[in-house]
Amino acid sequence: MTDRILTVRMEAHPSDSHTIDRYVKTGGYKALRKALKKMKPEAVAAEVNASNIRGRGGAGFPMGVKWGFLGAAEPRYLVVNCDESEPGTFNDRQLVERDPHQLLEGIAISSYALGISRAFIYVRGEYARGARRLQRAIDEAKEAGYLGEDILSSGFSLDVTIHLGGGAYICGEETALLNSLEGRRGEPRLKPPFPAIAGLYAKPTIVNNVESISNVPWITLNGGLAYADIGPDRSAGTKMLSISGHINKPGNHEIVMGMTWRELIYDIGGGIRDGNELKAWIPGGASSPWFVPDKHLDTRVELDEVGANGSMIGAGAVVVMDETTNVVAAAHSIVRFFAHESCGQCTPCREGTSWMEDILARIMDGRGRPEDIDLLMDVSDNISPGLSWPPAMTTICPLGPSATAPVASIVRYFRDEIEAMMPNKEAANA
Repeated sequence: MTDRILTVRMEAHPSDSHTIDRYVKTGGYKALRKALKKMKPEAVAAEVNASNIRGRGGAGFPMGVKWGFLGAAEPRYLVVNCDESEPGTFNDRQLVERDPHQLLEGIAISSYALGISRAFIYVRGEYARGARRLQRAIDEAKEAGYLGEDILSSGFSLDVTIHLGGGAYICGEETALLNSLEGRRGEPRLKPPFPAIAGLYAKPTIVNNVESISNVPWITLNGGLAYADIGPDRSAGTKMLSISGHINKPGNHEIVMGMTWRELIYDIGGGIRDGNELKAWIPGGASSPWFVPDKHLDTRVELDEVGANGSMIGAGAVVVMDETTNVVAAAHSIVRFFAHESCGQCTPCREGTSWMEDILARIMDGRGRPEDIDLLMDVSDNISPGLSWPPAMTTICPLGPSATAPVASIVRYFRDEIEAMMPNKEAANA
């Protein structure tokens, strides 16, 4: 293990952890001072690239490589994605409510490295407390000379603006977020062009999530190679996992990746509540395919290994389900969420998610038909052909294919439980 990277100031949860006084007393803004006083912008970017950090927002794309795609046109923008709406995810919430200056320092360093003078934080509309603390932190940082004009007498200037979303899950997708930020309907854009070339206001834009940017101060202060040395080669650094569900120690846990799911659930998470048996878990939020104990408990919590087993770590939402779980009800709850949150732009998603919701509801009501399981899979296949992972898509963004993950999971692992809910089980097995 190593010293905590993200949560060192949150370990004891001091009531003033969100203030600039506490942040500076615990080493805050030293990395920004180092970057502005001792490093050229390209050297900072090189350290991030050397760290091998992969985006913490879900896709797992190398952060330094993404920065390298930023176009030369000006102005350029940095947009921080804090539209944390994936069911089961709450790590960004803790970071912005309890350590907002860590994020702001990361934004300032990243903007310096990329030649950016205007940054935006797009905050989930329900995160009113986090938005207030972020705004107070911005005001404190400006008063102390860490944001605004001529930061630390370096000649570098940066304005940071907070934008509250309207509560739409789809705006967590980076191009829908950019549309919303521009005052337009939150719908995903066709790519290419990618945001790094034509993003906010059609200018080069880097979109990173809160946890990704919050790692930048540590990387700057300690060096990219030191960060790359933590954990597996292709899953460097620490990862915050939001663990919830039928587990004894729910909450945010910052881990070094590489442990097994058995160690995470039973050692870090304290095991299953009430002494029950583990039935299944969602490794990376509602949009990821499920894992089951007899196949995946000894799989490592590591980006590529989870991907090789047909799922993803995503933004780090781990939802644990015990033996009492009605898997059809669980899948229906997730599908209903995605059907409600579909922006309606793509027909397979708009129509298919609602059809899956209705079919699952019919099964739960005891009105399931023998052909319903095959019908569920057929609808899913029309949204995500082949039901492979990563998903093939008939849609602009992954929302529609995400809705197929719980359906494919319960059919794959719990088909007998679905059939048992049919009024004529023998007909379902025919």
